Amino acid sequence: MASESRLYQISTDTRARLRKFRLNTSRAQSAQALILSIDKKSFEIQPSTGDVLATLEDIADALPEHAPRFVLLSYPLTLGDGRLSVPYVMLNWMPATVGSELRMLYAGAKELVRNTAEVGKVLDVAEEEDVLAVQEVLAGDS
Repeated sequence: MASESRLYQISTDTRARLRKFRLNTSRAQSAQALILSIDKKSFEIQPSTGDVLATLEDIADALPEHAPRFVLLSYPLTLGDGRLSVPYVMLNWMPATVGSELRMLYAGAKELVRNTAEVGKVLDVAEEEDVLAVQEVLAGDS
């Protein structure tokens, strides 16, 4: 991780926002997501919008068709025995149309974002249908 931390930057404000997001969503009653992007000039990892999204449909609509993104997602599920589980995962959005330069840029930052955001699992998604199927994937893991 030392080489990634020298190339990519995550500001103190962004780190604080990621921590606050993780703590605030741990007991959420509805899905909450934050989309992150990388500035190609400064290599700074930052929220791409100020909005916290609340549905898988909103997330799918907000993701660009030709650019990768990291999505931090807290998704409440009711387990078979009635208990509430709130998995905190990262979606690695990488559409098939993304060029090799951006693929490499995001691949190099994936573990840094995962570790900084303290997510439990990373799911690779490439199409809108993959995002909409996240609930089934998470329910199957429980």
